[in-house]
Order: sequence, then C-alpha cells, then structure tokens
Amino acid sequence: MSLTKDFPRVELSHKPTPLELLKNVSAEFATNVWIKRDDCTGLAFGGNKSRQLEFYLGQALKEGADTLLTTGAVQSNHVRMTVAAARKMGLEVEVQLEHRVAREQPEYHNSGNPYLVKLMGAKISYYPEGEDEDGADKALEVRAAEIAARGGKAYVIPLSNAHTPYGALGYVDGAEELMAQLDALQIEPVRFVVPTGSASTHTGFLLGVRACGCVAPVHGVCVRRDGVSQMQRVKAKLNSVIEVIGTHIRIPDDDIICDDSMLAPGYGLPSEATVDAIRYLARREGVLLDPTYSGKTFALLIDMLKRGDFGHDDHVVFLHTGGTASLFGYPELVDDE
Repeated sequence: MSLTKDFPRVELSHKPTPLELLKNVSAEFATNVWIKRDDCTGLAFGGNKSRQLEFYLGQALKEGADTLLTTGAVQSNHVRMTVAAARKMGLEVEVQLEHRVAREQPEYHNSGNPYLVKLMGAKISYYPEGEDEDGADKALEVRAAEIAARGGKAYVIPLSNAHTPYGALGYVDGAEELMAQLDALQIEPVRFVVPTGSASTHTGFLLGVRACGCVAPVHGVCVRRDGVSQMQRVKAKLNSVIEVIGTHIRIPDDDIICDDSMLAPGYGLPSEATVDAIRYLARREGVLLDPTYSGKTFALLIDMLKRGDFGHDDHVVFLHTGGTASLFGYPELVDDE
C-alpha cells in the first residue's frame, strides 16, 4: 500500500517510466548498469519534477488556487515544468528567476529552459541573489499577498527547507514504482545512484526504497552543496516527510549518503568529468544528460565503475532525473572539441 495514497494529487507524468539496461556501458565495465528513465515523464521535455509537482498541484487545487508561484535558477528544470504543469491544469503562473550561476553566455540566458518558459507564456520576475532561499521564498509570499489583494489566490511552491515538502512524496511513489519493476525482473540492486540538490528527490526516494524493504545504499551525488551541508538538508527534509506521512519508518544518519566529489566547480558549472560523462553516454547509448544534475551524477557512477566497485553479477541503478532542455544553454559541450 502506497505511503502517499491519502494526499491530494494530479496526474502529470507518463508512468511507469522505463527501466533499461545500458547494454554498451554494462559490457564495457562488466557490470549490470540500469537506468531509470525519469527523463521520460512526458511533461514539457520530462524530468523528475513532474512527480513532485503532482503533489504540489494537488495541494494547490485543494486550496482553491488560481495561480502558481515558484522560484529557481535561470536554467531551472523545476521552473520550466511548473509552468507546463500550470498550463496543463488551466492555472496562471508566475516565476522568479535567480542569479545563481555565474554564466554570461547568451545561450544560457535565452535558450533551453528560459526559452520554453517564455514560449509557455509565464510571467517572469528576477531575484538578484542565488544563495538566499529564504529571501527568494519571501519575495514569492509578497507577490502572493499582492495577488490576494486583487481577489486572486496564489499557491507558492517554495525553495527552502522551511516548508512542508509535498514534492518529496513524488519520489516515495517513484521508488515504489522502480522497486516493482526490479522485482518483476527478479533483480536485487547493490546500489542506487541519484542526484541530491533540493533534496526532495533524494529524500523521497530513500524513504520509498526503505519502505519497500530494500536495504541497498542510495548514493546521493551533491550538485549544489558540500556533503556535510547536504546531509543536514536531507536529514531535515526526511524528518519532515516522515512526519507529514505519519509513518513509523526511521532512517539512521549513516544511511544518508551525500557525496560531493563531483560538485566542483559548483552548481550549474560542469567539470571536465561531467562534460566527459555527458558526451560518453550520448555517444555510447544515445542518452542525453544535463550539466547540472544527471551529468554530475553519472560522472560519479563512471568513477565507481572505473574503480571496480561492482562485480560482474551486480546490478546498479542510475536515476536519470532529466534536464534535457538545459543542454541548449551550454554550447561549449560541443563547441570546444
């Protein structure tokens, strides 16, 4: 029985998403490498955010909202998919873009996600700070009050950890879906490798996997913060999710893995290893990764494979969270060859 069955939600995603064996990668490294294709969720280029947004929009509609408000970086997948979800559900939508990544290339500011946000007709404002989550959320609350003053009803999808993490419920469900696929194939994974940024995906996934009785490590790959800071963020969000669901499942601290070895040079800034990973999977399997989340995560997995961390009969699962649209904001991925 799903832990999330009692929460309001809407349907935004194509589910179940495929679970595929990366045959060429598996042959090269003599290990069974699987990919959970959450880049194929189907909402405006797809990605992990649609699972999260199903619960945010369920709550928004329950509260009678007519407008969605959210915030994120210029190339935010979350912002793009929030706009798409709003349009799908017939809601107005306003987004706040933060100056979070030090990139001045015109493609970064005009192609990919910001292009799609404009195409879908969202109202856009800008927030000057990139590392001020509370301030960014407060700016949204100010705008929500302005909408209320003219008779509207806005629902804020927040950024900081100081709010009920409804989005994490999407990956409690996502983990249950994946475990059912693995069980059908009679596969017992030795490790899951997932990105960890806002921590909603990591948190929900870890809780969902443990709720299914699987004890394989969930290896979180940091894409925004150092490992110590991210571990505290995941822990706080995990406690909030457990509280809101009302489950008796407990996750010990040593079960929270936050690996920051692929973080440098920072959020949204790909290292040479990340660029190599993106090119490798594109050319080896025809699978497209993004520079901010999935590219860094797969780069860490390649590192593990090269070290020989897995055996011939082992099965490791990589969670592909999408981000395809943001590739168009990074022309140097092909220009510098």
